[in-house]
Amino acid sequence: MNWLSNFIRPKISSLVGAKKDVPDNLWQKCPSCDGMLFHRDLSEAQNVCYHCGHHLPVSVTERLAILFDDGAYKEIKVRPVPVDPLRFKDRKRYTDRLKEAQAKTKRADAFIVAEGTIKGQKAVIMAFDFAFMGGSMGAAVGEAILVGAQTAVAHKAAFVVVPSSGGARMQEGMVSLMQMPRSIIAVNMVKDAKLPYIVLLTDPTTGGVSASFAMVGDVHIAEPGAMIGFAGKRVIQETIREALPEGFQTAEYLLQHGMIDMVVPRKELADTMGRIIEILMVKAKPYSPKGKSGSGSGLGKFVKGKANGAVEDKAKAAGAVAKKAGIAAKAKAIKEIALPRELSNEKPNDAQENVQQAGQEARAA
Repeated sequence: MNWLSNFIRPKISSLVGAKKDVPDNLWQKCPSCDGMLFHRDLSEAQNVCYHCGHHLPVSVTERLAILFDDGAYKEIKVRPVPVDPLRFKDRKRYTDRLKEAQAKTKRADAFIVAEGTIKGQKAVIMAFDFAFMGGSMGAAVGEAILVGAQTAVAHKAAFVVVPSSGGARMQEGMVSLMQMPRSIIAVNMVKDAKLPYIVLLTDPTTGGVSASFAMVGDVHIAEPGAMIGFAGKRVIQETIREALPEGFQTAEYLLQHGMIDMVVPRKELADTMGRIIEILMVKAKPYSPKGKSGSGSGLGKFVKGKANGAVEDKAKAAGAVAKKAGIAAKAKAIKEIALPRELSNEKPNDAQENVQQAGQEARAA
């Protein structure tokens, strides 16, 4: 045995060559069709299965590279917030969980706020990082939404939010729940500035995230097959004790029932979002009949001018009629005074008779 292992095996290894280390991540199995996906082909397909079209998760940096032009963007710093205000502890301290997630993702919390252009249109994107504690929403995430909204308003850019979250972060208790109304205030800042607010719903979008800013967008876009809801399917089934329909809480189901506006494949997201932003950012020009825009509404001035002209025309016509009536009255009076009563074709009224009688009495006297 020693002869085989010490002499024969080294000789064979020297002839065949040393075994090379093969990475474990060269191939990946699709969770939908069980097809084998080569890592290079999968990366070129933007993590979409080229057998069945199933959309696999992508990292937050890959997401931004897909949406922004040429993958170029500038990351925006977010103001720091108090860490572990409740001094929470379960099986681990909350501060220890934060340190582990920060070491794993190289990020301070579960978000990235960045600005750039989408098909030439200015945009600010706040994207969730699901790898950081399931993309849960705490005080830092609420601050990130607020900073993103303020940046969009300051730069007159569209505001895009890409949620990928399990909901509010339980380790922050009521502090995490307060981020729900806080995020709505941030969204209202964007809407008050007449800027587009677009939500790209990815897998998964649940809990307090879907119950707040994720469902109040001007336009809601979702990736195919994304799970979108509040409570989990199993919890709902156990509560109502009824079987839920097939495809419940999927992007396609929500589109069919009017909860979202469109389901767009990952390869078409940037083009679709760019067109939407371009349409929503165009401002209507005031109407002018001569093609010249002035201060105020051109249409209002045009209608007002027409109305004034019509009033003037009516006034002129009424004046002409009155003038003719006055001339006719004067002519009639002169005729009645000049002609004797018996030669007049028209019967004078009582006033005219009184005038004539007074005149005759004056002549007789």
